[in-house]
Amino acid sequence: MPQTVPQPALLAHDIVRVLGGRRVLDGVNLTASPGHRIGLIGENGVGKSTLLRVLAGVDEPDAGSVTRPADLGFLHQEMPFDTDSTVTAVLDEALREAREDLAELQRLGTELARVPEDDPGHPGLLDAYGRHLERAQDRESWDADRRAALVLDGLGLGALGHGRALGSLSGGQRGRLALAALLVRRPSALLLDEPTNHLDDDAAAFLEEQLRDLPGTVVLASHDRAFLDAVCTDLVDLDPAVDGPVRYGGGYSAYLGEKRAERARWERRYAEEQLELAELRHTAGVTAHLVAPDRGRRDNEKMGYGHRAGRVQNQISRRVRNATRRLEELERTRVAEPPRPLRFAAGELAARTEEGPRGEPVPRGEPVPRGEVGPQPLVSLRDVRVPGRLALDALEVSATDRLLVTGGNGAGKSTLLAVLAGRLPAEGEVHRRRPLTVGLLAQDTVFDRPERTVRDTYALALGPARAERVPLGSLGLLHEADLDMAVGRLSVGQRRRLALALLVARPPQLLLLDEPTNHLSPRLCDELEEALGTGPGAIVLASHDRWLRRRWRGREVRLEADTGQRGDTAVARSRA
Repeated sequence: MPQTVPQPALLAHDIVRVLGGRRVLDGVNLTASPGHRIGLIGENGVGKSTLLRVLAGVDEPDAGSVTRPADLGFLHQEMPFDTDSTVTAVLDEALREAREDLAELQRLGTELARVPEDDPGHPGLLDAYGRHLERAQDRESWDADRRAALVLDGLGLGALGHGRALGSLSGGQRGRLALAALLVRRPSALLLDEPTNHLDDDAAAFLEEQLRDLPGTVVLASHDRAFLDAVCTDLVDLDPAVDGPVRYGGGYSAYLGEKRAERARWERRYAEEQLELAELRHTAGVTAHLVAPDRGRRDNEKMGYGHRAGRVQNQISRRVRNATRRLEELERTRVAEPPRPLRFAAGELAARTEEGPRGEPVPRGEPVPRGEVGPQPLVSLRDVRVPGRLALDALEVSATDRLLVTGGNGAGKSTLLAVLAGRLPAEGEVHRRRPLTVGLLAQDTVFDRPERTVRDTYALALGPARAERVPLGSLGLLHEADLDMAVGRLSVGQRRRLALALLVARPPQLLLLDEPTNHLSPRLCDELEEALGTGPGAIVLASHDRWLRRRWRGREVRLEADTGQRGDTAVARSRA
């Protein structure tokens, strides 16, 4: 039997990618060896998805090269199937390689049994059988059908009819089916772009276990801090750094401390170089002037000048030459100034609601009447039903509430937020205080005029006066260089940042956030999470983010699917 051949690595060398006249990737190198699970992190728009597309061969780099295994799998936005295809077609394609492995092994085994060992063709057959056997073992081809059922169940698709057309599935179901197909295949290299966006807790934990068990290479981009902590052996930070992208060993928790230390080293090195540059410029400029040939001698230099002048002149000239040489070298090699990182600076996310004597809200700017009556809820729900989507017995949201809505996929989290916002009619009693300003950050961020610039979109949505009073750049959500880009050219995360900016620039009294950490950088998630706990107003957010939920200090309502219901969409009930 031939020796086991190690699985190939995924290699990227000096990758450059230019989009819209901007260098999104500039000289990126990456070595992803089998057994390593590398997470790509960084601010929105730094090129995580772009790098994955280049690694996968979907996009060609403008410069540089990629060496990739032949059997590479890539999870991205679009599935390679039309809407008329069925779940069965997707699974058959995922199982095709494993079935081909087994069929070829059976053919080679039959041929080996027929050909004598002393036949000249026997060694070649034996070698081919060994190679196919090794590949089948790596893919666990004998277990592929059982694994397919296990993966579908683990990702919450076990009850999905295999005859269903893809067009009849929700976006979340299609995303999970695409992920399931890759896990069934077990390719040598797996590239994943935000793989946990449509996963509940059980499905995310299942995915983590599956990825840890893969023998090949995994490269992924994710905002999910708990997922990064549980899966990754390394993190590559694509944010600007003194020597380019930095690779950190370990998961997200280890990265946090190392990132702060790396930034501090960069700032210290830059400050020291700037001080040295100033001193060298002074030495090379001022001192050179003092020894210039046409400078007249001072009175106190005239006596003994001829005796000492040559020696002093040589010493000072040598000092000037050394300073000039060092200055030229330092100006060639000096580090760039650390770019000022975005820091979420929105202040209050939701506005205070002043109350009258009977608990009714008082318009801003008017005096508050005196009274003894306690505050009334902003919104109260009783026996609310949205057929096929939500069933809720009771819920109240107070004027300063911090409410986290959790639950599995299909439990009704987004539906509940839409009802609270008044965007979705519901059966039952829905009482909303008047006047009440409500803002909703939906999961899907769409702007009507994608050709309009970020700056113009912001100003037109808020009005010139408000946009001038709260400049977009002051919120710490988008870089100044991005403000004149067309909205349609922004990454998904940047569009969500813009949508969030429009909400917090004029804080509503009730702020509703649907999966607010989706598509946002881990660092912004940390800062947004911190801001949620402070300030006036009411905030209700729905989230599957395990990192956020573990640290939540407010009230929580969990929506649970009613497994007794028929149909594809679950009905939810609440549990405080």
